[in-house]
Amino acid sequence: MALLVEDPETPFLEADELCALVQEGRERGFLTFEEIAACLEVVEVTKEQVRDLHLHLLDAGIEIVSADGKPAVATGPAEAPAGEAQGAAPKKPEIDLTVEPSLDSLRLYLRSIGRVDLLTADEEVSLAKRIERGDMVAKQQMIEANLRLVVSIAKGYLGRGLSFLDLIQEGSLGLIRAVEKFDYRRGYKFSTYATWWIRQAVTRAIADKARTIRIPVHMVEKLNKVVHVERQLVQEFGREPTPDEIAFELQWTAREVKDILRIAQLPVSLEKPIGEEEDSELGDFVEDESAESPFERASENLRRENVRRALEALPPREREVIEMRYGLT
Repeated sequence: MALLVEDPETPFLEADELCALVQEGRERGFLTFEEIAACLEVVEVTKEQVRDLHLHLLDAGIEIVSADGKPAVATGPAEAPAGEAQGAAPKKPEIDLTVEPSLDSLRLYLRSIGRVDLLTADEEVSLAKRIERGDMVAKQQMIEANLRLVVSIAKGYLGRGLSFLDLIQEGSLGLIRAVEKFDYRRGYKFSTYATWWIRQAVTRAIADKARTIRIPVHMVEKLNKVVHVERQLVQEFGREPTPDEIAFELQWTAREVKDILRIAQLPVSLEKPIGEEEDSELGDFVEDESAESPFERASENLRRENVRRALEALPPREREVIEMRYGLT
């Protein structure tokens, strides 16, 4: 089906490849730079026609983005060299395919899961019955339709030591477990049931992987309460609250709060660079408490010197007896 026949000034847009490309762009609302370049590889167009295509896509409300999801604009060919003949055949347009090396994988992932339709209650029951019979396709459909729930829950755990993508990954494992355990006969929605599995998987992952030194899950829950109350008191007082104030708010003892705040401290490497030029390490500034102080070292040297002089004043036999008796040799 030709979608662009209505534009008499752009007959080249009637090509089957370009019609299919524009149709896909209208359905999704965007086209990637790479998809346009691949299509132009098989369609002979001039520099002006590339510009017409670009304008037509914009007029149709189709956004042009790069592979990382950021807006991108196709560029036409470079200007012809000064000595090039005027009547030379037009070259195929050069497309700038430069893309940042680090793709925005999160944006691409969110876009991909956003294309999956949500399930109705009847569809959930139907898929659950098929899953009971071992249908792996139904299991995959149930998982993909609820990945947006994972993202929604994972947002609430940002800043806990794991990146957003890691939180989504751990929550997805909980979602898979929920799909395997879901019992449609109980009558509740799958999302209600899956929420608890996703939260459990995320909180367990934070406790196990967010810190160099693992904190037990029950202590993590207490720590979260302390942090929550501490933030509230900062807004109320306009300053950092004391452990006693936090303990009063939580109805705990001050000792409990101090212990939890001590546990919350993150370990720091002794090899961490220090200074503007980072030519020193943190360990260089840590006092060695087992080392002798300069005063003690000087006093020890003076005592040794006084003992040596006293021994030299004794007869050889007496000096030898004292040295052997006290191990001074």
